[in-house]
Amino acid sequence: MNKLYIGNVSEQASALDLESIFEQWKIPFSAPFLVKSGYAFVDCPDEKVAMRAIDTLSGKVELHGKVLEVEHSVPKRQRSCNLQIRNIPPHMQWEVLEGMLAQYGTVESCEQVNTDTETAVVNVRYAAKDQAREALDKLNGFLMENYALKVSYIPDETAAADAPAVGGRRGFNQRGPPRQGSPSLGARPKLQSDVPLRMLVPTQFVGAIIGKEGATIRNITKQTHSKIDIHRKENAGAAEKPITVHSTPEGCSSACRNIMEIMQKEAVDTKMCADTETLTEEIPLKILAHNNFVGRLIGKEGRNLKKIEQDTDTKITISPLQDLTLYNPERTITVKGTLEACGKAEEEIMKKIRESYENDVAAMHLQSNLIPGLNLNALGLFPGAASGGMSPSVVSGPPAGAQAGYQSFGPQVESETVHLFIPALAVGAIIGKQGQHIKQLSRFAGASIKIAPADGVDTKQRMVIITGPPEAQFKAQGRIFGKLKEENFFGPKEEVKLEAHIKVPSFAAGRVIGKGGKTVNELQNLTSAEVVVPRDQTPDENDQVVVKITGHFYASQLAQRKIQEIISQVRRQQQPKASATDPPVTRRK
Repeated sequence: MNKLYIGNVSEQASALDLESIFEQWKIPFSAPFLVKSGYAFVDCPDEKVAMRAIDTLSGKVELHGKVLEVEHSVPKRQRSCNLQIRNIPPHMQWEVLEGMLAQYGTVESCEQVNTDTETAVVNVRYAAKDQAREALDKLNGFLMENYALKVSYIPDETAAADAPAVGGRRGFNQRGPPRQGSPSLGARPKLQSDVPLRMLVPTQFVGAIIGKEGATIRNITKQTHSKIDIHRKENAGAAEKPITVHSTPEGCSSACRNIMEIMQKEAVDTKMCADTETLTEEIPLKILAHNNFVGRLIGKEGRNLKKIEQDTDTKITISPLQDLTLYNPERTITVKGTLEACGKAEEEIMKKIRESYENDVAAMHLQSNLIPGLNLNALGLFPGAASGGMSPSVVSGPPAGAQAGYQSFGPQVESETVHLFIPALAVGAIIGKQGQHIKQLSRFAGASIKIAPADGVDTKQRMVIITGPPEAQFKAQGRIFGKLKEENFFGPKEEVKLEAHIKVPSFAAGRVIGKGGKTVNELQNLTSAEVVVPRDQTPDENDQVVVKITGHFYASQLAQRKIQEIISQVRRQQQPKASATDPPVTRRK
């Protein structure tokens, strides 16, 4: 794909004008420019140069008053199912990208294109031409985290193979072997690891890691193709500072080794330790990991951790659960051993953590595909969800850019109220000492959370009133389910199942039930939750009736969202259409 199409070319432009632009931006070309009326073609030496020309010039360079559009030249017969998407935000979550692409059809393959640009590029193949066409129309220019996506066709060689060859015409079938190191067709692409490496380093080494005028850290980022954030302003006066490394797993490991080597050398230079062999004892590797993943890292009876210790000849300890707070969900994994051994241990530890993360997100993504109106990125429950890494802000609210950067595919959902019933004995655990826990939970979730008064002295259940949008409901209810499990209100092998009540307009209750109970039965089969609309209810003062949902956390969430979707559909259908008597709508000029 080294042949380029240059569009929006002025009638005054000549081949020499285009040559001078390419020379000015130091973009080589391997054949003369072929200039037509309003457009032109040119060959680049290879695909990488062609990509650089597109990223450097398209939509950015003006010639005779017209901004040039540069993209791959694709003959009509090869415009089929293959697209290239450029200018993807560098820290975009794969789950978001995959969900976005899946809106337009079946994605048969998606592979990353290696480029020198800060943003990412992927080649996507859809199952059908009309799906690819719709994706191109809808996504080209779509704003994602303040980056405008650029989508264009790339040659579909399978389509070209069906068409008769044109004698003497240069085609795209002679592309040669794929680049070394590129993912194979259909492989899960890797913009970078979804889980950054988080390290703790002694504060006295931060200056050496950064280097004079940032030279050392720039060199590491360049060598390892990574983005490294040193959080110097966090924990003022603390003995250690966190470092976040965004890259591929290999890039993270390489950056980790470089940082450890710098610390070791600095320790020797400052004579902190005379014996190099004992330096790793003085300066261990410390990895920060979200508590969600630590249990699986340890494994049953500690087997996973013991195996890593044996395989890498290291000693590994993990900070206690008591150190965790709602706003600090990370635990410190301390690795002691030689520099080489610590490097190997880091690879194994992060491999296990990434596997846990991917399993969790896969389960979550499956649910979010079924749960309308739930913005997975706004939940902030997983460390990869925030571009800044696993800072405490990850769990205290939506990640930076979640509002403006990540798009919610669907209408904005209003605040909702859910009544969640918990064991009466658990009220103290939810409220916490002097109300601290419920206040923290309310801030964390972005929801109003109140405990309703007891109905009587011997009541066995208490009602928690949660008010907030879907993401707030998800976070608040999820934390309550988790708290009840942590505080042993349910047995070790017993699944936490709670009853939730949501109110629906009386006119929508029939739609929730469906003809002969069909809809409610389908809801129960789909969500694994028990859904009941009590008969003969008298609507309240707001003309609403109660729907009861009982199940484990994901089942309850899925049922709640599906019922809210039904309500939204009914409301839309009941909205009166604009008539001639309606007041005129002022058009924005």
